[in-house]
Amino acid sequence: MKTPTPLDILVIAPHPDDAELGMGGAILKFKAEGKKVGILDLTSGEPTPYGSPEKRAAETAAATDILKVDWRDNLGLPNRSLEPTLAAREKLASVFRLLRPKWLFAPYWEDAHPDHLAATQLVDAARFWSKLSKTEMPGEPFHPQRIYNYYCVHLKMAAQPAFVLDISEHWEEKLASIRCYHSQFIEGRPTEYPTFLDKLHDEASYWGKVIGTRYGEPFTSREPIGLSSMDSLV
Repeated sequence: MKTPTPLDILVIAPHPDDAELGMGGAILKFKAEGKKVGILDLTSGEPTPYGSPEKRAAETAAATDILKVDWRDNLGLPNRSLEPTLAAREKLASVFRLLRPKWLFAPYWEDAHPDHLAATQLVDAARFWSKLSKTEMPGEPFHPQRIYNYYCVHLKMAAQPAFVLDISEHWEEKLASIRCYHSQFIEGRPTEYPTFLDKLHDEASYWGKVIGTRYGEPFTSREPIGLSSMDSLV
């Protein structure tokens, strides 16, 4: 894909499929609103029990077609040993400087998965680095306005989001994008109710119920969220 400049939104995912799981509905909603959206997967996500690099690449391409994002790439960092190193920070900050996204979406900062924790630390640090001058990084200094955090966690936690986005019109497409990752969520998984996909449906229904809609996705932020009007509240 050609690199669009600038992006409105860049979603950073530790592994292919995390963006779809955590905020696939939001991505589809943003695209329907005319925003330019990109996804940057930090690792290949492999090895996994039923996957392979070739399978995962094909699954990611199929999911990307459904999401209709403007740009998607993989930073090529090591799966299972992702760390917020200086070298990784520079690579990610360089992407921010080239794509110049207004908003960043990163995983929630508490998780049992070390890769997810490292990804969020890396996004926070790279956001700061991307504005540095007198550096060998490509592009001009740039500082994304906001970081929002999506929930794709490996903890049995009761999330307390800052806001929940109505994704009712986009749930079926989100589910279709997740189904593309057959090696991760269908192959080798239990088939009796509730399946992994059944649980995703229940979660989306719960967050929809919280805000009085059919389906929802929760988000939070370390920084305060400002409103210009109360009229946009559900």
